[in-house]
Amino acid sequence: MSNGIVAKRYAAALFQIAKEQNTLDQFEGELRTVKQVFSENKELLSVLQNPKLALDRKKGMLNDAFSGLSTNVSNTLMILLDRHRINIVVDLVEDFIKLSNEARGIEDAKVYSVRPLTEDEKTTISTSFAAKIGKASLRIENIVDKALIGGVKLRIGNRIYDGSVSGKLARLERELIAKRS
Repeated sequence: MSNGIVAKRYAAALFQIAKEQNTLDQFEGELRTVKQVFSENKELLSVLQNPKLALDRKKGMLNDAFSGLSTNVSNTLMILLDRHRINIVVDLVEDFIKLSNEARGIEDAKVYSVRPLTEDEKTTISTSFAAKIGKASLRIENIVDKALIGGVKLRIGNRIYDGSVSGKLARLERELIAKRS
């Protein structure tokens, strides 16, 4: 079975537990932390997949690294380790977040701007673009990009809304080149 399918199944099971226990926010926060640790420390995954290292030692490392996790999230990591599926942790977290977002009517968005956005600006962007995509709100990650010159560029899933000055200049350049040909 492919890793993507397995990750979706584990994510769905964990999501069901979170819904039943009303701990969706807690699980999501913990899983985001787990994802960040695994994404930033590639060596951790290679150590946990090393067949020469005893399983008890690997579990001890995970317990030390993630001592503050809830029992269910911690047990999920242990099960993945037992079944030699620890390499799907990042995919599992992404699938869990998708399920969580769907349940809440939220979508993740990256907003590129020349300067950090204020909370009011984030709220305005969230309100206006969430309505366009049929969601209740957007969870905005603001990324500062000086190359935009001005305006904002928004990425929601695989859609990009480009209202930046650099984007407008690039479109204008393409139009002029097309007219010249």
